[in-house]
Amino acid sequence: MTYVKDPRIDAYIDGLPGWQQAICEQVRDLVHGCDPEVEETVKRRVQPYFVLKGNICALMGTKDHVNIFLYDGTIVPDPEGIITAGHDNKTARMVSVYEGEKLNKRALGAMFQQIIANNRAGGWRKLKGSS
Repeated sequence: MTYVKDPRIDAYIDGLPGWQQAICEQVRDLVHGCDPEVEETVKRRVQPYFVLKGNICALMGTKDHVNIFLYDGTIVPDPEGIITAGHDNKTARMVSVYEGEKLNKRALGAMFQQIIANNRAGGWRKLKGSS
């Protein structure tokens, strides 16, 4: 897959353990595969973000897992139950992936696509306010 990579995100991912690098690269490819206009950036000094008319997701490697923050205002359905934290958070929820676990690409990709569609429609704050 070809897309513009932010070298700061390359550096962030390169600094993680190998298994976390693999998860981050899978997420990176997946979110870019959902829409060719997705852009990479860094916020909060080092954290990788993927954006398109608003935040889609962010990555954070921790001691024993990778967190994928989904910026959906809790309005995107989670029919496969991949959300692991932030159920009551008003801005973002989280999917945590531990060593040896497989990334549920189908479910996560569907959520990315919905977040992107919501961003294109004005963002979850606008959409949530209209429901």
